[in-house]
Order: sequence, then structure tokens, then C-alpha cells
Amino acid sequence: MNEKVEQFLAKTKKWPDEMKLLRNICNDCGLTEDFKWMHPCYTYNGNNVVIIHGFKDYCALLFHKGVLLGDSEKLLVQQTENVQAARQLRFTNLSQIQELEATIKAYVFEAIEVEKAGLKIAMKKTAEFEMPEEFQNALDKNSALKAAFESLTPGRQRGYLLFFSKAKQAKTREARIEKCTADILAGKGLND
Repeated sequence: MNEKVEQFLAKTKKWPDEMKLLRNICNDCGLTEDFKWMHPCYTYNGNNVVIIHGFKDYCALLFHKGVLLGDSEKLLVQQTENVQAARQLRFTNLSQIQELEATIKAYVFEAIEVEKAGLKIAMKKTAEFEMPEEFQNALDKNSALKAAFESLTPGRQRGYLLFFSKAKQAKTREARIEKCTADILAGKGLND
């Protein structure tokens, strides 16, 4: 039992009983309990397997390599379209977890097998993300902006590309690019 997890569960106001049961399930599966990203995290041989999250409308058991699981019961959820690897089992009440306990354990054991096998996920490269025409034009016109963008980490580059691409109208994309130009020139990521 990890002391930080104990403290987290003692303070949590949303989903305390659900999280405690998910914790017991993870510990029953022989995982090592840790506390990462301010949440209970369970590892196998130092590799992240699952993390317990609480959200407004549900609590979840997030599988770090969930995309590699068979999902025989069709329960796994992709958080957003841009999440490449992780998948969640979502719960809205304690009885759901109680009823699915054997299934949850089966998913956890499958995730452990993925780690034992050393399976990796082929992540999409930054170059494979859509480059909005408006941003490409801005890079072509401003060599300093282009150099600054290219010097950002791949994750920061993807963050900007996704942010710019989400805008439906060219005018909105241009406004977003203009707003973010100073941060890109300063070497900052979208949320820095």
C-alpha cells in the first residue's frame, strides 16, 4: 500500500468508494501501487499498466496500452480522437464495478500480459498530423517562426497542430496561429 495513494483516497470527495474498490482490484492482480500524475497508478516491473482517474461524470480505470487489449466485452473507451494508446473502463456507480469485477480483473491481467510480452505501440509521428494550410503559409512567410516551431519538442508541435486543425473556419485558424506565434517564438508549448 502506497502512503500517497492512502492520502489521495482519504481526501477525495468524488468517487471515493468506487476508487477504493478499483484499488483493491488492481492490488489483487499483483500490480505495484504507485502515485503518479496525482493519481493512483499501478505498474508491472516498473511499467505503467493502469491508473485510476476521477472525472465529473464518471471514474475510470485507464489502461496505458489499452489499444493493444482485445476488449472482448467492448467496454474500453477512447478518451478523445487524438489519444493513441490509452483506453478507459468507465464507471458511474459502485455496483457497476462490483458486477464487473471479474471482467475488470481479466482486462488487468491481459494488460499485464501485454507488458510481459514487451509489446509496443506504433505512435503516429508528428509529420503524420495534419498541417493546416494557414499555418504552413505562416511558416513559409516567417523563417524565425519556422525555425522556432521545428525546435519545439514533437509533443509541443503536435499540440499546436491539433489546436490549429480543430478550428473549422480559416479565419479561426488564422486567429489561433496569430495568438500562438509569440509563444512558439519563445519556445513554449500550447499550455506552458
